[in-house]
Amino acid sequence: RRVHGDTYSLRSIMSDGEGDAPVIPETPADRERWQRMIVVIEAATLQTIKYGQSFALLNSEDHRQYCVKHGIELHDARPDITHQCLLMLLDSPLNKAGKLQIFIHTAKNVLIEVNPQTRLPRTFKRFSGLMTHLLHKMSIRAAQGPTLLKVIKNPITAHLPIGCRKISLSVQGKLTKLPEYVAALPDEQPVVFVVGGIAHGEIAPDYVDDTIAISEYGLSAAGVCAKLCTAMEEKWGVL
Repeated sequence: RRVHGDTYSLRSIMSDGEGDAPVIPETPADRERWQRMIVVIEAATLQTIKYGQSFALLNSEDHRQYCVKHGIELHDARPDITHQCLLMLLDSPLNKAGKLQIFIHTAKNVLIEVNPQTRLPRTFKRFSGLMTHLLHKMSIRAAQGPTLLKVIKNPITAHLPIGCRKISLSVQGKLTKLPEYVAALPDEQPVVFVVGGIAHGEIAPDYVDDTIAISEYGLSAAGVCAKLCTAMEEKWGVL
């Protein structure tokens, strides 16, 4: 199967640069004690389509006519939202300090785990090629390195620490001052934040303990991720 879009090097999506790659616990015992923020990008619009003689990641920019023909709302074909979130999260000091874990749960019920050592393509065209490859091959492994992206078995709750607090972000939630909210969370226990990877509407995950709003205004998903990282960096003293 051909993948539509630029080719990419698997080596290019490994974190490079001295001291840049996060150190991730490997043993079950160490992972049990791993202090981290877990972000779930929920309802992400990542879907492949047959486009000409190849496969492509459906997006409203390149496939407008396809969306109209198949009755797909343009706002339901926005994989760029997930791309923006991932770039923000993986670039954050929190991630580089080894205190971030990321999952993507798509609108098509595909669950993806993102290795914190991944360095994603900066351009959307190359990101599209990467995601198309992932969704067809189920995993992407760096040459002579770890698995960077992989499709894993649902449900998401099977991959979250037992007893951790799970919080959804929504404009319909209780308006909360985020720094004060995270300051009250236990220091050593992992915390899960669920962010909608969508352009419009609400997510309603059935596994969360609380739903909060962190602004009076609607924020982009990437903007929410940025505020979460900043708050947790301040809480854990990451500079």
